Amino acid sequence: MGRAMSDDRIVRDMKDALEFFMALGYERLPLPPLGAPGSRDKRAAMEQLREEIGDCRRCKLSEKRTHIVFGEGDLDARLMFIGEAPGREEDLQARPFVGDAGVLLTRLIEKMGLMREAVYIANIVKCRPPMNRDPEWDEIEECKGFLERQIDIIRPDAIMTLGRIAAGTLMGNEKVKITAIRGKLFEYRGIPCVPTFHPAYLMRNPKDKWLTWNDAQVVLAVLGRSGTTWRVKK
Repeated sequence: MGRAMSDDRIVRDMKDALEFFMALGYERLPLPPLGAPGSRDKRAAMEQLREEIGDCRRCKLSEKRTHIVFGEGDLDARLMFIGEAPGREEDLQARPFVGDAGVLLTRLIEKMGLMREAVYIANIVKCRPPMNRDPEWDEIEECKGFLERQIDIIRPDAIMTLGRIAAGTLMGNEKVKITAIRGKLFEYRGIPCVPTFHPAYLMRNPKDKWLTWNDAQVVLAVLGRSGTTWRVKK
């Protein structure tokens, strides 16, 4: 009797989950592949990837950079943030989002109830473009394969893209307008993604911070539906 009731509950929960993702437009559940790597395997895979990148000279961004900004965070992160490119402070410190825009991103992460150390943060390209210009598409093409492998290693439950270039790269459409797609779910390599404004934009347009917070609610809804817990800010 108890086993039958338990089985019924499992079926109902699975049905609710399927209906939720179908309502979001998914044709299949965004689940990690069988045999997904454990933490130790992830660490080894990420270290191997960093070694492969080496002192990268694959595109012209290498000519004036100070450091490669590989990315940082929890390799078991359920949430991954992806920006477009390192800025001045990031180039100097070899860490993503440590300048003024990084302060704003950290505040968003904490407002979502998370710790910065519990997420993973990376960029579309790993070298600073001169004068903080937008990365060009030939530069993105040279670098995005490394980001794809980081995503495959981490296998987050959700990705939040920051700015037009990050969203457009993952969507395969360089002409997207962030104002038209922000807060709307799309799927990348089987992972739910939510675009929002880049923190640098919010520094210039603080009145739009509430829109980014709305986008964060979409991310939190996806994370809350996937059935596991994550480390919260204390």
